[in-house]
Amino acid sequence: MTVSRHPIGALAGTSLVILTFLLMSIPLWAVDRSPLKPGPGDKCPVCGMFVAKYPDFIAVVTFNDGTRAFFDGVKDMMKYYFNLQKYNPSKKRDDITQIHVTDYYNMELIDGLKAFYVVGSDIYGPMGRELIPFEKEDAAAEFLNDHSGKALLRFQDINDDVMKRLD
Repeated sequence: MTVSRHPIGALAGTSLVILTFLLMSIPLWAVDRSPLKPGPGDKCPVCGMFVAKYPDFIAVVTFNDGTRAFFDGVKDMMKYYFNLQKYNPSKKRDDITQIHVTDYYNMELIDGLKAFYVVGSDIYGPMGRELIPFEKEDAAAEFLNDHSGKALLRFQDINDDVMKRLD
């Protein structure tokens, strides 16, 4: 076997070793931004209920430092969002990188900023009247009709007035 003593050959070998190391170490420094399910000890920061007991209504806020807040429903998540200073004074809205909510029909976590929400329906969550989220507008419209909903909203349409009518 012949070993190259050419400087370019040695450099290529060294580069390959460095590249291999970098590719293998990616999982060590990459931040997991996927929405997680809450553990048995995770409590809603608004009402104090154990969130994992209510998998049908889970909502999650993820911050830029990788921390998460779990909620037992969209209503409590929105209370938190509108009054972050009260519930988590060390955070600002600008620190939020993701919001996920549980689609009512497929029970999957979906992007809460893109979801469609039905308000005023005959379906109640763990904290009573609830904003019911859907990934697809047609599913939300069908639910609105089937469950006596009052309005179909997008995330940006939800405000303090909507929240007051839920309590």
